[in-house]
Amino acid sequence: MYILFGDVLDGMLEGAGIQPVLLFSFFTFFSAGGYLLERIQLTGTFFSACISLTAAFIFTVILNVFVLIPLASAEESLVYFDEDLKGRVGEVLTSIPVNGYGEVLLKSNSGSIAKPAASFEDIPVPSGSEVIIIDIKNGILYVSIYEKLEDLI
Repeated sequence: MYILFGDVLDGMLEGAGIQPVLLFSFFTFFSAGGYLLERIQLTGTFFSACISLTAAFIFTVILNVFVLIPLASAEESLVYFDEDLKGRVGEVLTSIPVNGYGEVLLKSNSGSIAKPAASFEDIPVPSGSEVIIIDIKNGILYVSIYEKLEDLI
C-alpha cells in the first residue's frame, strides 16, 4: 500500500506532520494483533481491540524511535553545503587559466567531490596543484594556491 499510495499521502499529510509510514505500520500492527487475538479468542472483541490498539501504538513508537529516526539522521550526514567547503584544501584536476574555469577535486571521508573552479587572484593554476577555497559564488569555487607554512620557512 505504501508503494502505491505513499507519495499521495506524503503530499496530503505534509503540513500535518504525520508520516504515512507510521500510519501504515500502525494499521498493520493493529490488524495483525486483532486478527491473532480473535483467532485465539481469549477475550471478547472489545477487549481484543483495546489490547491490539495498545500493542500497535507501542510497536509503532518503538519502530519510529529505533528505526525511522536513526535512518533519517543517517541520510543527512552525507549532505554538504557550499558554505561548508570554504577553507578546505583540494587538488586541481583541470588546470585553471586566467579568467577561465577549471576543476577541483575535494576528498572527504564520505567520498570525493569535483566542482568547477576559477582563480581568486586571476592567475593561472596548473593541474595537480593544491588549492584552498576562498569563496563560492553560483556553484563555482574561487581558489588560491595553497602554500603550507613549512614551505614558507
